[in-house]
Amino acid sequence: MERREQRLQRIAEAKRELEERARSEAEEKQEPQAKQAKPKPKDQHNFTDPESRIMKGPDGFVQAYNAQIAVEPALQLIVGQAVTQQANDKKQLLPMIGTVRQQSGQKVAEVLADSGYCSEENLRKAANKKIDLYVATGKQKHHQPPPKARGRIPKSATIVDRMKRKLQTKGGRAVYALRKTIVEPVFGQIKQAQGFRQFLLRGYEKVQGEWALVCTTHNLLKIYRACTA
Repeated sequence: MERREQRLQRIAEAKRELEERARSEAEEKQEPQAKQAKPKPKDQHNFTDPESRIMKGPDGFVQAYNAQIAVEPALQLIVGQAVTQQANDKKQLLPMIGTVRQQSGQKVAEVLADSGYCSEENLRKAANKKIDLYVATGKQKHHQPPPKARGRIPKSATIVDRMKRKLQTKGGRAVYALRKTIVEPVFGQIKQAQGFRQFLLRGYEKVQGEWALVCTTHNLLKIYRACTA
């Protein structure tokens, strides 16, 4: 009987959390009647780690967190790191620019990012901060550069269209190509060299600390190798 009551209590708590999450997401999207928003029929609650979210991984959908890093090009040091519960990167570009300023004390002048970070709002707000952006506007196949720019860009082109044209220029292609030698190898080094492929702790706050420790370890190894080279 005691176990039954505990289970019912946990189910009730899970239901309340799903309802609160639905209202919060509706308010964030500024939907009408956001306070009356209800969870979708397929929304799920994870009892092992309620603060994690369902995200798409290389092997399908998993219960996870979204780990973010910003990397400088000289030594591949991580100059900004964070963990988010958001399933995609659309809303992470501007917060990560602020994170780099906060964690490294450096003002961001140039950013290379993949298409997951591309949106008109992101490009416009970053441009207002006078940041030179090179953000892919669509997915590109590996080892396949974007097509070369042809003709004049029309006056009616959106800010996303202009970014696409920027990456098609000779200079834009050369700059964006550097991304595969800056940030992509760092994720590979963390997974392969450190053997870190999943979070061992549970809960958003603990996972944040775990990721910070992983990133710090990466930086210490980089600095050590640079000093002993």
